[in-house]
Amino acid sequence: MSDVAELAGVATMTVSRVLNDSAPVNEETRDRVHQAIQQLNYHPNPVARALRQAKSKSIGIIVPNFYDPFFANCAHAISLVAKKYQYSVNVTTSDEDAGMEFIEANLMVLNHVEGLAVIPASIGKSRFDRPEFYSTHIVMLDRPVKGHRFNSVLVENQKGATTAVKHLIEHGHKRIDYLGLSEKLYTLTERYEGYSKAMREAGLTPSQHFVCSTLEETFALIQKALTGRRPPTAFFMGNNLVMRNALHALSRLNVSVPDDVAIIGFDDFEMADIFNPAVTVVRQPSLELGRVAAELLFARFEQKDVSLSGQQIILPVELIIRESCGCTARKVLKSFNSKRA
Repeated sequence: MSDVAELAGVATMTVSRVLNDSAPVNEETRDRVHQAIQQLNYHPNPVARALRQAKSKSIGIIVPNFYDPFFANCAHAISLVAKKYQYSVNVTTSDEDAGMEFIEANLMVLNHVEGLAVIPASIGKSRFDRPEFYSTHIVMLDRPVKGHRFNSVLVENQKGATTAVKHLIEHGHKRIDYLGLSEKLYTLTERYEGYSKAMREAGLTPSQHFVCSTLEETFALIQKALTGRRPPTAFFMGNNLVMRNALHALSRLNVSVPDDVAIIGFDDFEMADIFNPAVTVVRQPSLELGRVAAELLFARFEQKDVSLSGQQIILPVELIIRESCGCTARKVLKSFNSKRA
């Protein structure tokens, strides 16, 4: 800035006023400053500006992991909105650990991010109510955190699960097992509630299994269930990771889908439509989830309105009927054409 001021024949304060448009500068002087900037190829230092203004034009994104495509899609959608507002993003993972989440979030705040978009960790107690975050705008997505000031964007977990299980019941299934990843996950317990509701309303007995975090666990559980006295005729999978493990297990057990057992999963995944049979799923809008959460965050930046705190937005989900539930290819095509009409 001093070099620009010397070349333009003005004070450094004048250069600052031109760069920040913070005070009137006559047109001739402004032109000289811009010519000097161009000649010297000068770029303001964003780190120094952040330290001076306590603003960095950046936000932080914290997700549990990146091996679940759902989290990666959410992060990508948030980053697209940030680019629209000319903000940069810092992205990290918590590994589902609230302690690690706190460390990463605190580091971001110390680096002057102006806000955080977080998919909260499932293990441990959230620490976002600590004083370190009092002045930071925070939005939660996919999973809520208790606290009146946190905005959150969720999906219809219960309703989506209920719809999927009712569809299996309409196929004549009476023994439908629920496969989950963990009882500590808000989304999976909500989906279990939706599954249970559909079963009870049909006069059926719910049966859940929350130990499907690994392929071997899932294989052992499905093998035991299918060789029991009253084996299930259908499974409802709580998320796409459970579905991935279950598909491997069913293949190893030489179980035919949907002839031997029907399946529906919550959350669509890549290649679900080209499996044989194609996999019926409840599709949640991962990109829209990230976009809406990011727009909520930037709304707080712009308006700084306390009344904008504590909002909860719930996005709809959609049952994507394919063949693994027992629908034939002809029925799926008919359903698709009727929706288009």
